[in-house]
Amino acid sequence: MRKQLKFKKAKELNNILFELYGFESYITKKDKIEIVEEEGTKTLVLNDFPSFFFHEEKLVPMLKLLYKKNFLKKITIDMGAIKFVCNGADVMRPGITNIEDGIKANDFITIIDETHGKFLSVGIALLSTDGMRSQTGGKVIKNLHFIGDKLWSM
Repeated sequence: MRKQLKFKKAKELNNILFELYGFESYITKKDKIEIVEEEGTKTLVLNDFPSFFFHEEKLVPMLKLLYKKNFLKKITIDMGAIKFVCNGADVMRPGITNIEDGIKANDFITIIDETHGKFLSVGIALLSTDGMRSQTGGKVIKNLHFIGDKLWSM
């Protein structure tokens, strides 16, 4: 189901994007704004480009948008963890090689590979930067969207 939104609703979305990411007027009056709901997922499509998906009523950037301009904190994983993350697995602490400063628990973050710096996944941090660095094992990031999933295929 596709539903085109009026600019009045875009103002609400802009407020949400400002609170989450600090964007000022990301969506303008000239933009074509649609909400697409299919197979249990809800996405925000701007000017025919899938840009955000909803996770627990919060707007989360899609990987294709982050490839254009990344505005999330990053976690770098080793080459051995890539196949698991790209199949939807959550990120475990032993697979992480670098943790960017300033991450808070429940922040949306992007997961990249250590060799090429390619975006592999968008997840939600289960711990802060310091919490992740002090862990030696266990799950630290919940994987929400990854290369090859149904959102990637939009």
